[in-house]
Amino acid sequence: MNRDSQLDNPITLTIGHDEIIIRRRYEVASITNDFLIALWFLIGSVFFLYPELEDMGTWLFILGSFQLLIRPTIRLAGHIHLKRLPASRWES
Repeated sequence: MNRDSQLDNPITLTIGHDEIIIRRRYEVASITNDFLIALWFLIGSVFFLYPELEDMGTWLFILGSFQLLIRPTIRLAGHIHLKRLPASRWES
């Protein structure tokens, strides 16, 4: 068994007679995060065209900026895996 298959435990979602299988979940999380960042900044930019929506646009920019901080965390989590070791006889 190679290293990639050990680290990539696919997530399977069953919806009726269909299944969605998510592989490489950290990469999927990173792509989803990038998509949401773009969405927040795009909507925030449009909100800045209307004076009554500028405050909401500012909050969307803050949300997008916060998600930019999450981005390296997701990438790092994809490279570092914590694994719980079984209790040894020495711990008894």
